[in-house]
Amino acid sequence: MKAIPLNSQRSGSSGLRAQLLGYSLLGGALLALLSAPLAHASPSHQPQPSLHVQAQSWVEVEPDKATLNARLWENTPALSTLEESDSSALSDARERLETRASELIEQMEATGLERTAIHAGSLNVYPEHVQGQRNEDGEHETLQRTRLERPITVELTDLDQLSEVLDALIAAGVNSLDGVQFDLQDRDAATDEALVKALEKAQHKANLMADSLDAELGHVQRIEETQSPIFQPQMMSMRAESDATGASQSTATSDYSPGTIRIDAGVNVVWALKGPNAPGRPGSDVAAQE
Repeated sequence: MKAIPLNSQRSGSSGLRAQLLGYSLLGGALLALLSAPLAHASPSHQPQPSLHVQAQSWVEVEPDKATLNARLWENTPALSTLEESDSSALSDARERLETRASELIEQMEATGLERTAIHAGSLNVYPEHVQGQRNEDGEHETLQRTRLERPITVELTDLDQLSEVLDALIAAGVNSLDGVQFDLQDRDAATDEALVKALEKAQHKANLMADSLDAELGHVQRIEETQSPIFQPQMMSMRAESDATGASQSTATSDYSPGTIRIDAGVNVVWALKGPNAPGRPGSDVAAQE
């Protein structure tokens, strides 16, 4: 075996120590690089405090539009289910109905209404079962007839005409008068007004709370609707129906006051708070809710 010189062993040990020292220095440098971003990422400031406010408001407006719904109908003679229907009876009923509808429209125009404000709906035809006289067994016989019906809709933008138009409909002999629906010609303007009032109320509450806390409102951080404006047309219950003799009877009175329409809106607004006495701990905020 060949002996290794002593000086060679010492030289190898020095190289190994130098290599290990180099690895140690390199690892320390990498650790310093990795820990530097973490030191910068540590929280150095607290979140900005905020003020949360919820507010609701509404507006009440007088309607400026009314829609009247009426119906005209004609019936064919009631026959036993064993009898064959008469096609001429159906034609006669339709002719009578069309004549009445034309006369009704003429009477409406005579009140000063524009022709475009009067709408005659599609003809509806459907069978009806009615109770007949008692037979020899004491039971009521079931009879069948056909009803032809045409709806009539009148739209008013001048509510001063309402009383006159209702009286004209009743005088024209409508078979059914199904009430009046009051509405607004411009819904958007009314819903916008309700939303603006809710926002103004939220602003007022926020200023009041900030002043009480010796703080100052900063910029708005978030705005959202908690309740979209709800619009509900006002209904006036009124009904006129023909009796068994065909005469029109009405439960309507002469008072056609439309009342008001209420529109509700709600908002949620978040402001940043600033000032010497604003809450400063992490996640702190102030909230107000109706």
